[in-house]
Amino acid sequence: MPRVADHDERRHQVAAAVRRLIAAEGLNGVTVAKTAAEAAISVGLVQHYFRNKDEMLLFTYSHVLERIEHRVTALVARSESIGTRIEHIVLDALSESMPLDDERRQEWRVALAFTGRSADDPRLSEVKVAALNRTRALLAQAVTNAKECGEVAPETDSAREAARIAAYTEGLSAHLYADPAGMPPAAALAALADHLATVFSGECRLRRRPPGERPT
Repeated sequence: MPRVADHDERRHQVAAAVRRLIAAEGLNGVTVAKTAAEAAISVGLVQHYFRNKDEMLLFTYSHVLERIEHRVTALVARSESIGTRIEHIVLDALSESMPLDDERRQEWRVALAFTGRSADDPRLSEVKVAALNRTRALLAQAVTNAKECGEVAPETDSAREAARIAAYTEGLSAHLYADPAGMPPAAALAALADHLATVFSGECRLRRRPPGERPT
C-alpha cells in the first residue's frame, strides 16, 4: 500500500506544476494533460488525486499558503529570539506574501488566479475568506502585542489597524505585480515600512535589544 508520504509528495508535485503553468500561461493554460506533462507523471495519476481543475487550483492555493506560513513561522521565531521590534517582524512577515522575486511572483499569481475563480464558486470563496480572516487575525494579534509593550499607542483599535495594514499590503502587491518597473520591490517595501512606522511609533518597554543596537 502506498505510504501517506508518497501521496503527499505526488500532490505537492502536481501543485508545483500547476503553479508553474499559471505563472507561464495563466489559469486558462492549466489542463490535466499539461499539468501531467509539467509534473512528469501520467494523466491517470493526476486524475487519481484531482477530479478537475478547481480541485487542482484549490490544493495549489492551499499549498502556496502553507509555503508562506512556514517561511513566516520560521522568520518570526528567529526574529523573536533576538529581540527584533514587532514592527520589523510584521514588515518581514508581510513581505513573504508580496511578489518581490520570481518565487513569490509565482505564488502571488496563483493567489490572483484563485481569487478570480472564487468569485463564481462559493466553495473556493469560503477558502479565500478564511485565508483573509487568518491574515487579519494575525496582524491584529501583532498590533495588540505591540500595544502591550509600547510600540503602538494603547488607544489603537487592533482589528481596524490590522484591516488597514492588510489592505495596504494587498494594494502594494497588486501594483508591484502588474507594474514592477513603476513600483519596484524596493519602493514597495519602503512604502509599506513607512505605513507601518505610523502605527508602530513607540519604543517597546519589554524588548531585549541585540548587542550594539541603539534605541530607536
